[in-house]
Formats: sequence, structure tokens, C-alpha cells
Amino acid sequence: MDTKASSSEDSASRNLLAQRGLRVTEQRLALLRELSLVPRPISHSELTERLAGAGLDRATVYRNLLSLAEAGILVRTQLGDQVWRYELPVTKGARHGVHPHLVCGDCGQVRCLPADAVSLHGEAEQSEVAEVQLRGRCSPCARGRA
Repeated sequence: MDTKASSSEDSASRNLLAQRGLRVTEQRLALLRELSLVPRPISHSELTERLAGAGLDRATVYRNLLSLAEAGILVRTQLGDQVWRYELPVTKGARHGVHPHLVCGDCGQVRCLPADAVSLHGEAEQSEVAEVQLRGRCSPCARGRA
């Protein structure tokens, strides 16, 4: 990872944590750094595996995910499989905001879809949509390569 970019991201993360009233800790910074590299919602287990070399145990990762989600720094999504997944509303080069997810019925992967992949018509445009989940087959599975 580019040290200058990492330093800039850490500075932005430090500011965000402080703005939301959370203590700035190395564990939280490591979590936010890792989540910024993942282009999809990720589970606690997946994140713990990815952070294995950073010396963060499962309980520390879990507590920090909850704190960051409660502070509105992370978006928490449940896709019908009773597993909470977390993502940043903004990642490298992308501003997610509220957007739909595709859950592949074959491989189980979760993919972010563009916000305009689903449109609301009529009175539904006045509704607040927190989550939209589509189930189907991802491109690799549809081509038989997953």
C-alpha cells in the first residue's frame, strides 16, 4: 500500500472517529484500512481472517464493528442468511450510499450493484429504502467459472 495514501486515509479515519465521538485506536484504524480495500459487504468472520496478521482477535473485531456501525461509520447489512456484513459507505474511488446487493445463489458471494440498478416508481419514490437485495447468479457462476 502506498505510504502517502495510507497516511492520508489514516488521517481521514482519525478525523471521522473523532467527529463521531469514538476513541482513535490502532484496532479501529486497522479495521477501517482493511474495509477500504474490500469492494463488497464483508462478514465478521471474513474480516477476522483478513486481519489475522494484525493481531486482532475475534472479540476485538466484533466489538469494533458494532461501535463503528452504531456511530454510522459503517453500514451493516443482513442478506437473509443471518450473517451481518459490514461495509464503508465510501471506498476507494466509490461512494456507495444506499445501493442494492446481488447475493449469488451458487457461490454465496455478495456483490455491490450500482445504485441505479433498481428504480422505484410512483409513490414508492417517497419511501425510504434502507436495503435492496437481489438473488440470482453472479457473472462467473453464470459462465460456469466460479
